[in-house]
Amino acid sequence: MINVETYRNYCLSKPGVAESCPFGPDTLVFKVMDKMFALSSIDKFEFINLKCNPERAQELRANHPAIQPGYHMNKQHWNSVYVDGTLPDELIYELIDHSYELIVDSLPKKLKLELEGLS
Repeated sequence: MINVETYRNYCLSKPGVAESCPFGPDTLVFKVMDKMFALSSIDKFEFINLKCNPERAQELRANHPAIQPGYHMNKQHWNSVYVDGTLPDELIYELIDHSYELIVDSLPKKLKLELEGLS
């Protein structure tokens, strides 16, 4: 089962990713090129907020009780993915990838080129 350390290491392994705690010492935020794609509590690692395509977000929520509208986030574009052992780790990693890719796809061309140089 995924834990806060495996989640952290996975996010940091992606090109252009930095971590910070802009919302306080308990909330770990991951950004690619200064744009947030994942956040979670450090002490109570119960769920990860991840960006998601709105249509896919609805489908995921309908099929997985452990995927809910994003807590304290824009509920159309963010999911809270609970790490309670009911979802396969592969799906959680895939949803982290999806969130990262949505942000990368939305970056201006200059930042995309800069990111490619980091790969």
